[in-house]
Amino acid sequence: MEPEKKSDIKSPVISGKGMIAMIVGIVVIIAAIFIVIMMQPGQGTVVPPVVCGPKVITYFNQNLAQQGIATLMSINESKGLYQVTFNYQSQVYTAYATKDCTLLFPTVVNMITGSAAGQVTPQATPQATTAPVKSARPTVDLYVMSFCPYGTQAETSMGPVADLLKSKADFRIRYITTVSGTTADSVASLHGSGEAQEDLRQVCINKYYPEKFWSYINTFNVQCYPSWQNTTALGSCQKKTMAAFSMDSAKIDTCSQGTEGITLLKADQTASDNNHAKSSPMLFINGVLYSGSRTSEAYKQAVCNSFETAPAECSTVVSSTPAPSTNTNTTGGCG
Repeated sequence: MEPEKKSDIKSPVISGKGMIAMIVGIVVIIAAIFIVIMMQPGQGTVVPPVVCGPKVITYFNQNLAQQGIATLMSINESKGLYQVTFNYQSQVYTAYATKDCTLLFPTVVNMITGSAAGQVTPQATPQATTAPVKSARPTVDLYVMSFCPYGTQAETSMGPVADLLKSKADFRIRYITTVSGTTADSVASLHGSGEAQEDLRQVCINKYYPEKFWSYINTFNVQCYPSWQNTTALGSCQKKTMAAFSMDSAKIDTCSQGTEGITLLKADQTASDNNHAKSSPMLFINGVLYSGSRTSEAYKQAVCNSFETAPAECSTVVSSTPAPSTNTNTTGGCG
């Protein structure tokens, strides 16, 4: 009897089309897994700090703030996260956010030291004092936001005082912003990009046309500021105002849109940080926070009280016309 023949056992063979289909399937599965991972909060596309900072502040104001609003001070990279520093109720807070700006960590604990790195960090808050610091030539620093109604009121009141005592004291308007980069788009301001652009314009006007600066400010506040939410009307008014004072608009645009304007605004940010001036308006005379009335005469008296020897101009009574504003409260502030 002949032995039975075993049937040949053949290994399965995948045809060319089948192989392609299998590879495509594997690629699709891998891609799907990658997309799912990337869609997880905290692991998505990196959001620039200039965008994430305001987003964090907006979320805080809408969901966490109980009274008042927070204002952004700075945002920096730290250990793979964004470290967001902001001012709220005259205190400085630090929080952390993922770089895709989807997760916010109000408190972060350092597991080595056991300390909380994201808790409220109280810093020295400037306190008003009635005792002036006297000098031969006082420095007068008025911190504002160009679209803040309280700030424009303070500027309008300070204008006549600056005109009266400009040869005797140093008057400066400083702008409250956060500059996180080297371009105009990296400037964050409480009332939006339009305000940031006007802040840049004004620091450049002050540099190139210091003798016309206060006149521009007064005209801008009276004629242009009421249209700050109408981009077309505002832009037209800005151009007309610069033309009325024979200013080279091209020179101002070059300054305000370039590194020159950023450098000037960064200097104001440094001064603002050093004085903890985060609300518009805040007035410092010889480094002392002023807390009196916001009238021209009150401002004049405060400056004159800061001279070692008051000049004859201090006997002049000054008055001002309040800048147009929908807010009649002259003691409030922005920030």
